[in-house]
Amino acid sequence: MSSARTAAGPGRIDASLLAVALVWGSTYLTAKELVVPSTVVAILALRFALTVVAMLPFCLGRLRRTSRDELRTGVLLGVILAAEFALETFGIAGTSATNAGLIISLTLVLTALLESSLSRSWLPPRFYVAAVLSVVGVALLATGSSVGAPTWGDLLILLAAAVRAVHVTAMHRLSAGRRHDAFTLTFVQLSVCAVVFCALTPWVGESMVAVAPQLDVGQWVRLAYLALICTVFAFVVQMWAVRLTSPSRVSLLLGTEPIWALAIGVVIAGDRIGWMGLLGAAAIVVGTAWGRRIERLHREHQGSAAVVLQESGAVVTAAR
Repeated sequence: MSSARTAAGPGRIDASLLAVALVWGSTYLTAKELVVPSTVVAILALRFALTVVAMLPFCLGRLRRTSRDELRTGVLLGVILAAEFALETFGIAGTSATNAGLIISLTLVLTALLESSLSRSWLPPRFYVAAVLSVVGVALLATGSSVGAPTWGDLLILLAAAVRAVHVTAMHRLSAGRRHDAFTLTFVQLSVCAVVFCALTPWVGESMVAVAPQLDVGQWVRLAYLALICTVFAFVVQMWAVRLTSPSRVSLLLGTEPIWALAIGVVIAGDRIGWMGLLGAAAIVVGTAWGRRIERLHREHQGSAAVVLQESGAVVTAAR
């Protein structure tokens, strides 16, 4: 894995993840302009159906070489991903694009907490101070934006952040160090999403068959952007990068997503944030950035300690 990381280069990995963050920062406004609560599942079904159709010609040869373990991993991750997209898209329908983009940034904090609990390597106390600052920021943002009091959409976005943390951590633990093809694994995940949402669309809200003819050219362009750029491109890059670095670093770089979402929401969508909302946005950005730095330094210190311990063991073995 270290040789693969060296070949890719940390700069290339980071730049790719930042591009994904920019793309995902734009999804909140794009989705906001596409969905209402009654069409969420239909739009998701159309989005993932387009995604699967676009990827299928490039995956036919790869699918013949897919192992059972790879297939099982992709199906499990796909179920988690479907839950994340459902929560996030329903949330977007019930709050502003700016709120959604900022609240989802709690993924950074939640991923680090989940990863440290699973590895039983707890982060320094000041990390939890940063986490509390981020949570307080979410509360201030939700009460100080143009939306007014906290909405059900804000809560769903918060739940989506938790599920995204589970997805990022699961991706790393299930695929790191294994000979899984990132493109194939992404295709299996997105296919599961397509199956789930297409199966649900006759029963939840308006059906895909009813919604599709109602979309105009501009809406189809937005849908294609969500399917091809925000889904195919973004998840292939994420799957590629998460195998070469830690899940906390992936969430760390993707943590710039709310900055892009805030800029797009305010400049393009015209979202208005009062002074309390601005204070909350600042608390989220500062809290996540501070938490990111603490996590990075903690992980680097652990890596140095492990090297020293390994070298000490080698010296003892050589002495014997």
